[in-house]
Amino acid sequence: MAAHIGSKEINALSVASYEELRAKLKSGDLLFASGDYLISKAIQKVTDSPWSHVGIVFRLDSIDRMLLLESVEDMGVRFAPLSKYLNDYEDGKPYKGRVVLGRCHDVDQDIVNVLAKSGIDELTRPYDKDEIAKILARVTLGMGKKERDKEYICSELVYECFASSGREFAYDKRGFISPENIWADEKVSLVGRIL
Repeated sequence: MAAHIGSKEINALSVASYEELRAKLKSGDLLFASGDYLISKAIQKVTDSPWSHVGIVFRLDSIDRMLLLESVEDMGVRFAPLSKYLNDYEDGKPYKGRVVLGRCHDVDQDIVNVLAKSGIDELTRPYDKDEIAKILARVTLGMGKKERDKEYICSELVYECFASSGREFAYDKRGFISPENIWADEKVSLVGRIL
């Protein structure tokens, strides 16, 4: 996108049907979420962004599934059906917030294979619960630095998978990678909004 987008602009995007967008999605596409949950609001505030979550889409036509590789607070790194956001994110209800899909250009099958391999290798790794507090300290107090480990917040997982393919997203100048940093990359473009 190479440009910041605000909540008003996200809300103004028309919502396409899942079936319509599903037909257009490719492996390696990105899901961006702007949640209305407490942790989502904290992430948005600290990163000065409407985005609170990011994941990588994988299209599995042989079994008619769209999966999302993501790192979430309660489970860590996982694959989940993309439709879960629309139908049963929590207690049989859809995700509480907005969901937009983007595409990182120049992603070919070789890159998709590396993304999938990297993501599968990280399955069940824990969510980095301490990283949000560390980011807050870096932003508000100007102290601390990023330490690479095998625990991931969502944007770290996406960053590491793409970096393993030779495609890196720029870190925030304050020393972290957030969904906003990935969204703002010049090679990312909007596919559409599904929620």
